[in-house]
Amino acid sequence: MISAAQEQLEIQGIIKNALREDIGTGDHSTLACIPAAARGKAALLVKESGYISGLDFAHQVFKTLSPDIVFEALQKDGAYAEKGATAFTVEGPSHILLQAERLVLNAMQRMSGITTKTRDYVAQLEGTNTKLLDTRKTTPGIRALEKWAVRLGGGVNHRFALYDAIMLKDNHIDFCGGMDQAIEATKNYLAQNNLDLPIIVEARDFDEIKAILRHTGITRILIDNFSIAETKKAVALIGNHCQTESSGMINLDTIRDYALCGVDFVSCGAITHSVKNLDLSLKAVN
Repeated sequence: MISAAQEQLEIQGIIKNALREDIGTGDHSTLACIPAAARGKAALLVKESGYISGLDFAHQVFKTLSPDIVFEALQKDGAYAEKGATAFTVEGPSHILLQAERLVLNAMQRMSGITTKTRDYVAQLEGTNTKLLDTRKTTPGIRALEKWAVRLGGGVNHRFALYDAIMLKDNHIDFCGGMDQAIEATKNYLAQNNLDLPIIVEARDFDEIKAILRHTGITRILIDNFSIAETKKAVALIGNHCQTESSGMINLDTIRDYALCGVDFVSCGAITHSVKNLDLSLKAVN
């Protein structure tokens, strides 16, 4: 997990790059027909019921473009909103409202879609001790927003990127020459570089689980693409040695069955990589 300060730096970078991409040398449509001194007011309209996310991000976008903004959130980030509701109003220079419009809509529609889908998955875990994790299967360049949306939906963030946790997956293990070699090399690397990172190791079968259990200092075993029956057996085998995580074959129909096996976490890429954006619209109001 990255710190809140690191995450905020990522978000500011997203805003800066997105505005550069969209505005470029100037918003000529606005410059051509709207007086520079004109002021206006706009409202974000919810056109499809769901869980609204990105209100704080929207506020940051407007404030980045101009401090002369009055932003009023009428919903809470991560809260359910019915079709027809107003999520926020914003007042300020008309040029700023128009320049921010597409970035705000693109981000909030995407974030709200992720939060809504995450809520559906989390609901299936009610009454269990299992938590839903996201993955790195995110849209390049806006990972911080998508992982933020997962949290607003009740999910938990997995590692943010390649630098904040060790995850030894099948290719690492195979390229290194085997499970024992990969784990020992990892421990030596962390010691030599004075790094304190969690170590998560993927297991493809019971032999690999047994190999992992021969080592200390493992944070979590990722039980990958196991059946329900195999997962129950794996959880019993691992016991209290370390945390457990199920991945692969996790969807709305299977997530609860995997949770009932007793795993600590289930991870699912679909909550970020297969999402329908929520329909929102920013409209001028009096």
